[in-house]
Amino acid sequence: MRLFLRLLLLGTLIGVAYNSFIDLIFFTGSIFPRNLVGAIDGAAITAPIAAMETFLLRTRWGRPLQQAPFLVTFGAKWLVYGTIITAVIAGEPGTRALGLTPSAAPLQSPLARLAVLFSFVAAFAFLFVFEISQIVGPRNLRNIVLGRYHRPRVEERFFLFLDIAGSTSLAEQTGPAAVHRFLARVFRLASDPIADYSGEVYQYVGDEMVVTWTVAEARSDARPIACFFAIVAALHEVAPEFEREFGLAPRLRAALHAGPVISGEIGDSKRDVVFHGDVMNTAARLEQATRDLDRSFLVSTDALSRLAATERYALEPLGPQALRGRAAPVEVYAVSATR
Repeated sequence: MRLFLRLLLLGTLIGVAYNSFIDLIFFTGSIFPRNLVGAIDGAAITAPIAAMETFLLRTRWGRPLQQAPFLVTFGAKWLVYGTIITAVIAGEPGTRALGLTPSAAPLQSPLARLAVLFSFVAAFAFLFVFEISQIVGPRNLRNIVLGRYHRPRVEERFFLFLDIAGSTSLAEQTGPAAVHRFLARVFRLASDPIADYSGEVYQYVGDEMVVTWTVAEARSDARPIACFFAIVAALHEVAPEFEREFGLAPRLRAALHAGPVISGEIGDSKRDVVFHGDVMNTAARLEQATRDLDRSFLVSTDALSRLAATERYALEPLGPQALRGRAAPVEVYAVSATR
């Protein structure tokens, strides 16, 4: 919903800005009525487009388009969005809402054609950036463009390591192609809970997914812990579908750790933002320890101490655990969804 509202606000502001620009060039006198027209038209154009991006494409009807090759997805969206733009401009909702006189042939006027052209270009730019951000990650793209990590910086972060249990045996039974489909579907189902709890997918490594938060993003409502259980719930809901297609339902093992890391850009032909530090290694070792301790979700005290509202979860103290590669043991809790 937050993304929908942000897109709606952006479209409204673009409509106001465009009409203000047109008024400065072609008109004199008060710009208030036309600015209001621009706001209404911008909102009318953006609302259905934003609804499709944030709601429809997440349903089973929209997933085939979202999962199609880049050019197919991009071209189909641009065609649909272009049709919406043309229909809204022809309908003149802003003019009619304010009780002004609509044009007899709205698409025949030069200004209307200019508005259609501008909207198509704006839609193209938005779609291109939006689709690319889905490939490299919205925050990763923003951070690279703004140069936030151009110089390395120290920051406190949470890292949630998620391992998909059973993928190795599935590979032995059905082959690598089926495993790829299995993992792709699991990671896709996990993406909505991760976004809902303000997480950022850092990387996929085989059958593992690494999700990260800054301390400020994670602290409220123990978001990393809530995110894990939301992913578990999402996978449980579709477990029968997985069992029919693959012969098993996905199960998760996970570990959460927090602490200081070095964050910075690397690469030349391909840039990326990476994180270095003992926190990463410890989180990975904790995830491996879930097998030895026979627990599905382990959280370190370093992570728990940085979170608020953890009292809603059942915390089982497991004491200090010796982890490979670390001299000092780590105090660990097993976390369950309810007390």
